[in-house]
Amino acid sequence: MDAAERSGEVSMDELWRLAETAGAEPVCTVLQTRDKPDPHSFLGPGKVHELKEAVENEGCDLVIFDNDLTPSQARVLEEAMGVRVLDRTGLILDIFAQRARTREGKLQVELAQYRYLLPRLTGMWTHLKRQAGTSAPIGTRGPGETQLETDRRHIRRRIQKLAEELEQVRRVRGTQRRQRERNAVPVVALVGYTNAGKSTLLNTLTGDNIHTGDRLFDTLDTTTRRLDLGEGGQALLSDTVGFIRKLPTELVDAFKATLEELTYADLLLHVIDISDPDWETQVRVVEDLIVRLGAGQTPCLKVYNKCDNYFGRLPAGEDEICVCARTGEGTGALLYAVGRKLAGDLARVALTIPYDHAALVERLRREANILDLQYTDEGARVLAVVRPALRESLRAYEEAAHG
Repeated sequence: MDAAERSGEVSMDELWRLAETAGAEPVCTVLQTRDKPDPHSFLGPGKVHELKEAVENEGCDLVIFDNDLTPSQARVLEEAMGVRVLDRTGLILDIFAQRARTREGKLQVELAQYRYLLPRLTGMWTHLKRQAGTSAPIGTRGPGETQLETDRRHIRRRIQKLAEELEQVRRVRGTQRRQRERNAVPVVALVGYTNAGKSTLLNTLTGDNIHTGDRLFDTLDTTTRRLDLGEGGQALLSDTVGFIRKLPTELVDAFKATLEELTYADLLLHVIDISDPDWETQVRVVEDLIVRLGAGQTPCLKVYNKCDNYFGRLPAGEDEICVCARTGEGTGALLYAVGRKLAGDLARVALTIPYDHAALVERLRREANILDLQYTDEGARVLAVVRPALRESLRAYEEAAHG
């Protein structure tokens, strides 16, 4: 089997899992190898006939394509098959519509759905009645068929309104980010392929108990928790939506309010499921998306997860850590590596802070790691690990301590 065939089979296996995640019961796959898709029907005439026979024999009511279809190709295929046709982007959008829980997540998914569906309004799925709720067929959740058949101007206005609301979300995030910068709290972002174990790792590192599950896109809404780095102080650890090959452009654009956090992180932890036979391809997919999102220059540690299920030679590079997030194995070494990466110009300083400047002690509690605190006649004597910006504002007290 050549590389192209292997890649095609892996992608189809992933599509099967995506369909199951969405709630479908896949029954068969049909593969076609062509130099380029048929512009009219995507598949060649013979393969269309073969697929139609498979639909009839299996009693299918939905055909899912692993590639994106043009609106006209989707209509031609639906007419030929007599059932609904959905492409990979439509399937992923449907999964996201099921998983979004926060207001921000729902806004982002709805915006992506409208942008995807707008060019597909004309004559698309006209045989369907309006369906809503969790029992709606795969690919029809969200705005709804009846609403999508209203005039395009209304939908464009809705897209504009959603974009404005998400821009407000970005402004709020910007305010929060500036506050973190003033407080000198470093940010560590978990990134990785979907189902690599990011949420499990966050739970293990922070002692939290956020929901995890062995399914694709189990985490959609961003979660941030405090991470204790020992002498290195504290950081904020953020979980992000998992990446996947052929991630829809509509989703990347709609989720910029969330994903742009990667560009402001001080460190990325690229979580890799090394037990997956296709992990090397998944690494390339994630790295390409990191660059696409503008975070290609952010320091990064590769965290190889599920090492207990891997029987080959484990990676052992300077910025490579092997862990089992489920059991906690290797997480001590990971925390040490994170602290080392974030340390930069961190310094241990001895300070004497007069009692009439006691507010500085509270600032140190918030922004530094206090190793020792004693109250003397001269004031509070503090031994702390501080970041450069904070140290600069405390120079006078540091000099007094050494004087």
